[in-house]
Amino acid sequence: METYYNQLLSNNKKWVADKLNEDPEFFIKLAHGQKPPVLWIGCSDSRVPANEIIGAPPGEVFVHRNIANMVVHSDMNLLSVLDYAVNVLEVKHIIVCGHYGCGGVQTAMANSHVGLIDNWIRHIKDVYRMNYEELQVIENPKERVNRYVELNVFEQVCNLAKTSIVQGAWERRSDLHLHGWVYDVADGLIKDLQVTLKDNSSLQSVYKLDI
Repeated sequence: METYYNQLLSNNKKWVADKLNEDPEFFIKLAHGQKPPVLWIGCSDSRVPANEIIGAPPGEVFVHRNIANMVVHSDMNLLSVLDYAVNVLEVKHIIVCGHYGCGGVQTAMANSHVGLIDNWIRHIKDVYRMNYEELQVIENPKERVNRYVELNVFEQVCNLAKTSIVQGAWERRSDLHLHGWVYDVADGLIKDLQVTLKDNSSLQSVYKLDI
């Protein structure tokens, strides 16, 4: 364990040396501040590193991660990140990225009691309930869970659009876009679900805010 821990510190020194070799002013530039064009809302899964899978260098992606990439309207952590990204950093794109083989989604399909996380999983189960008829007719278990992952991403994009933060931004400017992606751990490719929202016109009227 100690060897592994020390290796992490050694890796950091090597990474710094490599970056300075590429650009001697790399860290000086980073220290001046950030202005990322993207907010990434992804899963906490260690196999889905946001910057790396899209080839983005440090400073280009503002990141929030939680189990199953959820956008919960009462999650102050998520809302704080969202508010800062939208109103201070003025990101242009918010990407909700799920991934096939998501443990949170798989757990939500079962009835197992796994502890405190049950309360978080409940939000994911709600997505199954809302899409019950479509999911129940899919007989292949892998195909069903994959579709569940996709539907969960779609719902979280919609949840983003329902926030006062996003709707307020849309009222002030037209360059904020919401997107839904799914990453395939098995081949490294991202699937664009073709769900891009640019305003609140697609929301049911009860969710539209007069801002």
